[in-house]
Order: sequence, then structure tokens, then C-alpha cells
Amino acid sequence: MLLELARFGGANHGSSDRHIARHSCDLNNVALGREAEFEEWFQHEHLAERIAVPGFLIGRRHEAISGQPRYFNFYVTQSVEVLKSAAYLGRLEEPTPMTRTVMSEIFKDMIRTVCRRTFRLGTMRGAGVVTVRFGERPAETALKAAIERLMRDKAVACGEVWRAADPLEFPVSTEERLRGCDRKIEACLLVETLRVPEAEKIAVALANEFPSTEIGVYQLLCEITANGRP
Repeated sequence: MLLELARFGGANHGSSDRHIARHSCDLNNVALGREAEFEEWFQHEHLAERIAVPGFLIGRRHEAISGQPRYFNFYVTQSVEVLKSAAYLGRLEEPTPMTRTVMSEIFKDMIRTVCRRTFRLGTMRGAGVVTVRFGERPAETALKAAIERLMRDKAVACGEVWRAADPLEFPVSTEERLRGCDRKIEACLLVETLRVPEAEKIAVALANEFPSTEIGVYQLLCEITANGRP
């Protein structure tokens, strides 16, 4: 899942940020037997290429402990305009030879949605991640209440609500055409924990609270920032 989000601001205010964060939320599987090619591309081309686009702030990559798809990645940008900029669209419309191969042959079951982060509590990020993905737009109050309750647990680093942007703002790109039609989500409740077992316990509770959703538990693989420093 690709989530492109704008700047994190006022991260602990428990309300919508004045500078609303934009995420590119991506989830995908990988063709059997092509994992090595995928890793080479992602770690040594894709991450660096994306974070080099002006306005990209951070990228985080995760792998599933339970649930599908196997990989979950998101990028945070300064504003929605970054995702409409000539620099970014140029990457989407003129993919490298390696990107063309990965997109057309290796990516499977792609979910990609540009989202707005509308709510956040917590000042840290965690190593364990729970994603609760909604195919229909949920009530924001229920998602906020869940985060407020979970933040009482010292094992929880942060919680966020992501809502899908209007897909008409973002025309289908060459990269998406190479992948085939990407699936979209309407919203995502994201909870980050200090340790993965804590994320697994929270996922069970959230599955009961939000039936008819897709839930994954992920562990952090790596993070990249625009300034090159951790």
C-alpha cells in the first residue's frame, strides 16, 4: 500500500493538522521467485529515487507478520502539491528500466491510495504497526475514540487516521498502467507500537471493534528521510 502524506505538524494535538499531512499508502505482494529482484530495486533504487523528489520528507517500509499484502510502505510529503509536481509526475511517467520490470512483472495485488492524515496522537514512531483498512468511509469519531483509548497503553507509540483523497485529483500514471489497476481504500486506522507482540494483541481487539475491515500487522524494515539523517 502506498500512502503519500503531507507534513506531520502538531503531532500531539489530537486534532486535524493545519498543514494536513499527505501520505502515499502502498501495499503489495511479490511474484513468486522474484523477491531478490524486488529487494534490489526497492532498497537500491526506489527509496532513494522517491525521497529525492522535492517535498518528500520521509519513507517507511514494513513487512507483514500477519495479514496481507506482504509489504506496506508509506511516504510523507509537505503538501498535496508535491504529488502533482513536475518532478514527481516525471518519475511516474518515465520509469527506469528496472522500475518497468518490477511494475509489470513483479508487483502483485497492489493497493495504492493518496491519503490525508486527519488525526494523530503520539510523538513517537514504533517498530510494530497495525493497519485497519476500510473499503467504505467510516465514522471519524469512532476512529478517534479508538486511538484515544489505545494511547493510554504505554506500549503504543502513536495512532493516526488516514482518509483517501479524491482519486480524480490524481490521473492514472504510466507506473499504474504497468501494474494494472491499483485497488484503493477509503480510510486507514494506523497504530504503531514499541514491539511487535503488542501490535498483534491490538490487532485482535481492533478486528472485533471494526469487522468487515482488512487488518495487517507489520514490522518496520527501514526508514529514509529527506535530509539523509536518521
